[in-house]
Amino acid sequence: MPYVNIHTHRPTGVDIEPSSIGLHPWDAGKEPFNADDFIARAAAVQAVGEIGLDFLRGGNRKQQEDVLRLQLKAAEMLCKPVILHCVKAFEPMMKIVEEYRLPAVVFHGFTGSPQQAARAVGEGYFLSFGERVIRSPKAKESLRMTPDENLFLETDDAELGIADIYSFAAGVRGTTVETLQDVILKNYNKIFSKE
Repeated sequence: MPYVNIHTHRPTGVDIEPSSIGLHPWDAGKEPFNADDFIARAAAVQAVGEIGLDFLRGGNRKQQEDVLRLQLKAAEMLCKPVILHCVKAFEPMMKIVEEYRLPAVVFHGFTGSPQQAARAVGEGYFLSFGERVIRSPKAKESLRMTPDENLFLETDDAELGIADIYSFAAGVRGTTVETLQDVILKNYNKIFSKE
């Protein structure tokens, strides 16, 4: 059974790795954002992302929010799932995302608290966990408690392979890699089967 790697900067061409396009919050405001051009390019991929808010390393917060809203509007118009980058901006992100009708919302690289995880899951959002969860006790608890139907795994920009992430997550969740592969493939198909 294949591995689904919902977000990676190092595609293998072997695993299921959805195509996406997005202006990262670190780059918001560095150059003008052309919404028409973005919509044309986003129409050719599976998801809009990685987009979002980063109040730790990103630039001007208003610029980040403005660019995020333009990309969410494009995703809504194209009926594309979004892959969110969210650092130190959980509350603002939740408020902004709820304004749009999106087919799926994935918080990538989730390292938030179990309370934040429960809130996102309560809205029907997906949480994706990667290498950073290994070093974070609160993120491990969030990984442990995330329902199967809201779960994804990823490598992001890590050199660690997706098989290693699945193995770690299976240990945290008290299950098998094969079970996780099945669960996450179902989630992937639920989001992307409408293409």
